Amino acid sequence: MKNKMTISQNLIILTVVASVVALSTTGRAEEHKRPTIDASKLPPAATKPGVTYEGDIKAIFEKSCVKCHNAEKPKAKLNLTTLAGTLKGSGDGKVIESGNSAKSLLVASVARIGAEDDWMPPKDNKANIGPLTVEQVGLIRAWIDQGAK
Repeated sequence: MKNKMTISQNLIILTVVASVVALSTTGRAEEHKRPTIDASKLPPAATKPGVTYEGDIKAIFEKSCVKCHNAEKPKAKLNLTTLAGTLKGSGDGKVIESGNSAKSLLVASVARIGAEDDWMPPKDNKANIGPLTVEQVGLIRAWIDQGAK
């Protein structure tokens, strides 16, 4: 005799499967949800023309970022030691929006707007690295706004 399930047993199984799928999808969506950046709180972009990674930005990253975001052990899978690594972004995706610094997560993090957990460098970091200056953030903004080259 074949084992037949009743309609109510089938409905219970379908409900459980649908619940598991909904919970796992919701969890993943929240993990990758990007915070909204209040651009009015950002320092203005520098007015310097021709800002480049090699000529202007790399030195800022070397001083304040690469102790954690390097090629050997990139925290959050973000390597800021090269232009390619910076453009690639982190394990959660891109951290800059080329041409639009106001929408770039990297800018929000180094400007220390939004959630304190996202501030870079972190407030109480082991290397005792202080926050970037308004001028440094402005230069990073100009670099991104000019195409992040």
